[in-house]
Amino acid sequence: MSSPPSFRIRPSGLVRLPPAAPGMRIGLYGGSFNPAHAGHRHVSLMALKRLRLDRLWWVVTPGNPLKDTGELASTAMRVKQAKEMAEDPRIDVTAFEGEICARYTIDTLAYLKRRFPGVHFVWVMGADNLAGFHRWRGWRRIARMMPMAIIDRPGWTLKAMRSRTAVALSSGRISEGRAPALAGLRPPAWVFLHGPRSHLSSTMLRRMGRTSPSGGR
Repeated sequence: MSSPPSFRIRPSGLVRLPPAAPGMRIGLYGGSFNPAHAGHRHVSLMALKRLRLDRLWWVVTPGNPLKDTGELASTAMRVKQAKEMAEDPRIDVTAFEGEICARYTIDTLAYLKRRFPGVHFVWVMGADNLAGFHRWRGWRRIARMMPMAIIDRPGWTLKAMRSRTAVALSSGRISEGRAPALAGLRPPAWVFLHGPRSHLSSTMLRRMGRTSPSGGR
């Protein structure tokens, strides 16, 4: 028996979310965005175009349970940098996970599905995340909750496609030619999108910052 979602609303009862309406096709791109960079924007523009989305939300997380948060900048700073980097009216930046006290993606998505039952959400993530997706809490439930779009990343193509998740969900994979229909498909359904790839990563940028003259060392 699966456990119930573990999210709760803060006492104020106010959860600030980007606009959404029944029938809209909205991509959800979660991450620490520490910091946001051109690679995030590249993935987002590809998803908007290839999946024919109306909007795409950058969901800035309080912290990834599977990663070291020792170098995590404040949520306010990461949201500010993300808004400056997005530079597209179709990309919304939100940090609502902190407002509903959600720690895991499964809880975040359960909240959104309950809040917006008529919206067609698509979970968007890089191929590196697919490779380790089986380590996420409730990963099979996530796959059954909404369609997923996987964006190729340098060095991760084969690892992702040979991953435990890719094998387990192989029957739900659709061809890239059907990508525009993904948002309306019943999950589990997912697509692997190839195309121009960005080599940028937040980890690389933080390392560059530490070793540059302006990085304090």
